[in-house]
Amino acid sequence: MRTTQFSRRHFLKQTMMISAAATLAPGMLMAMSKGDIKFAGPNERVNLACIGIGNRGGEIILDLYKTGLVNIVALCDVDMGAAHTLAILKQFPDVPRFQDFRKMLDKMDNQIDAVTVGVPDFSHFPITMMAMGLGKHVYVEKPMARTFNEVELMMKAAKKHPKVVTQMGNQGHSEANYFQFKAWKDAGIIKDVTSITAHMNSPRRWHGWDTNIKSFPAAEEMPTSLDWDIWQMATKGHSYNKDFVNGQWRCWFDFGMGALGDWGAHILDTSHEFLDLGLPYQINPVLDGHNDFFFPTSSTLTFKFPKRGNMPALDVNWYDGVNNLPPIPKGYGVSGLDPNIPAPSTGVIAPAKLNPGKIIYSKDLTFKGGSHGSTLSIIPGEKAEAMASSLPEVPVSPSNHFKNFLLACKGEEQTRSPFAIAGPLSQVFCLGVLAQKLNTKLEFDRERKVVTNHKIANALLIGPPARKGWEQYYKV
Repeated sequence: MRTTQFSRRHFLKQTMMISAAATLAPGMLMAMSKGDIKFAGPNERVNLACIGIGNRGGEIILDLYKTGLVNIVALCDVDMGAAHTLAILKQFPDVPRFQDFRKMLDKMDNQIDAVTVGVPDFSHFPITMMAMGLGKHVYVEKPMARTFNEVELMMKAAKKHPKVVTQMGNQGHSEANYFQFKAWKDAGIIKDVTSITAHMNSPRRWHGWDTNIKSFPAAEEMPTSLDWDIWQMATKGHSYNKDFVNGQWRCWFDFGMGALGDWGAHILDTSHEFLDLGLPYQINPVLDGHNDFFFPTSSTLTFKFPKRGNMPALDVNWYDGVNNLPPIPKGYGVSGLDPNIPAPSTGVIAPAKLNPGKIIYSKDLTFKGGSHGSTLSIIPGEKAEAMASSLPEVPVSPSNHFKNFLLACKGEEQTRSPFAIAGPLSQVFCLGVLAQKLNTKLEFDRERKVVTNHKIANALLIGPPARKGWEQYYKV
């Protein structure tokens, strides 16, 4: 493949330097800015308010800050005393602080251009809807929201406010795989795709939990610095437990989206966009360790998509679980851990028998790919060598995902993962999670956007009513 390469190693090195700085003295980031960060003029920067400032939320802030295109004007988190929030607070000691995003947006409305939403999956929706209603640009971590209807309302709000810039945080969607997939699709290298295998077989937080549980864990004494009422947002009926917070929320159907919501947007994003998949008409689950509260020990989900224009019908087969490995085609080669996959905030990626990625089967060719920005390769190797001279040149990304968002806020680019593109992708995951939760096949009407064979599943597209005081965000 003739392609101009990113300086990926340099990018990761810079990211590591900034992340490491968060644990050092408060002035370290400012000192680094004089040499490593080229700042635009104060009036040329986007005034950014950050909601969720620990763990992934903190990483988002630093990635946006190091573009030199932002002024950090407000910090908001439900737990300002937690260890994982203190690093960002030390880096920006003079920035106004809030525990309630509603008070922040009310008080500082005129001083904010854009917001980041780096909070648990179930919390994305009300924050995003309020921000968009006030005309603020929004950068929202993936997946967009926890329920199908929440994503639908977010897409409608984006249409209602066309001047608001939206970006979902699947950062690989601005890197090499995005441009390669598009170039290969346009050149007819990727065509007539009939099946995609997507796999994420690393250990997950809930693996090993008792799948016979009959209730949520018992209430525990909560940290005095945590505002539990705001943490719950529009959900209700949960008492504080340490296994609900600090990333543990991913485990529970009520709060998170499991392995599919966590990794699906990093593995299936380009296939979904450039193969025009839209929404599936059927989802078939095969589960191990199913229960009513948290995600299965392993899941195999088949999403069926119909023929689209001149493209054939296509199945996406999702595999998660340590031992739930997909079939591997002849000539697949070695499954190495791709350097494009950033380590999570909790540390290194856990070793897996098969590292996260995808296998794309077309009429004439088979492709192997990793996660995030990882590029595709044609397999087996002999076929790739024979086609090397006929592959199109792949352009270099003009901006990473964070700079792309900020330049879009300034009117200089368009975001690559706006809600119009990221929304249907997120809804695919919402439907998959429903099939996992109910452990049943779902038939879905793509036009009417309803589940036709299961009344409970159809009701869960919307989910339970919001608790009192949060209903307003469900109106567009």
